[in-house]
Amino acid sequence: MKQQEKLASLGMLSAGIAHEIQNPLNFVINFSKMSDKLLKDLTEIVEDNEDKLSADDREEVEDIVADLKENMAKIVEHGERAISIIQGILLVSRGKENEFLPTDVCKLVKEYVWLSYHAMRANCKNFNISIHEDYAEGLPLMMVIPQDLSRAILNVTNNACYAVWKKAQSADADYTPELTVCVKTADGNVVICIADNGEGMTEEVKERLFDNFFTTKPIGQGTGLGMAITRDIIENKHQGRLSFESEEGKGTTFTFTIPVK
Repeated sequence: MKQQEKLASLGMLSAGIAHEIQNPLNFVINFSKMSDKLLKDLTEIVEDNEDKLSADDREEVEDIVADLKENMAKIVEHGERAISIIQGILLVSRGKENEFLPTDVCKLVKEYVWLSYHAMRANCKNFNISIHEDYAEGLPLMMVIPQDLSRAILNVTNNACYAVWKKAQSADADYTPELTVCVKTADGNVVICIADNGEGMTEEVKERLFDNFFTTKPIGQGTGLGMAITRDIIENKHQGRLSFESEEGKGTTFTFTIPVK
């Protein structure tokens, strides 16, 4: 109960922070777009007066304008990505329990995979991983419980990041931690696959994976509830199927199969 109370407080705090950050981010994006428009106006003025500039000056101005346009585009791109992450946090914190909402599943998976990556980076300074992504194009919005599906993605991705990090502690120098994420549709289902090349599972871990309070992480780093909660989210709440394949020393693949609604 204390842990739940702490998480509830943390959820309210993160929602408040996300809301406050969203306003200055909107200003950054809007002023970047305005600056881009002003840059186009400046370019037109330079073109009208290019006969008054030397060839060297004209080339330098063109280079500066091209760099500024590229910088503006990057500011807008990363600002909008930050906005989408914040909206995801607000959706999780404000979403009603068990409420199905039309959701861009590819976008949700992508955001929470990268959220997990950055969280791991924040906790382990030397952590890095190659993330390979394959998202089906043109998927329509699907009815899912976004606050729960995002939690399931986080649980599996957090475990994958931990598995590759732990393997990297004793692996050869040529070992490259990798995470492969795929979202596609098949036979009326949306299929989400998250695979890693980490330490894999022993037979005992496979048998006890969904047991409450079972964890292979050190004390204080895992509750042993993540995978049980994930199975409940996929199989009971979304009427789907959660499956996995794992080979000790080689890696693990989790697959969520959820009926398209």
